Amino acid sequence: MWVTLAVWAIFSFFIHFFVSALNNVVILGFPLGFYMAAQGSLIIFVILIFWFSHRQNAIDEEFGVAED
Repeated sequence: MWVTLAVWAIFSFFIHFFVSALNNVVILGFPLGFYMAAQGSLIIFVILIFWFSHRQNAIDEEFGVAED
């Protein structure tokens, strides 16, 4: 759970605090700061949702409370 919270905090807050430094890197013609705000963070959040769901299902099965 702490890993999930840490990944969420990094991509919600810390990446955007350093946007001016990230704008020096260009990806596909866009500054990295813009890309992380527009697409990168959202992609990470979707991956995080699926990872958390998979992990929660494993915990449910381990303790015998999984849904059929």
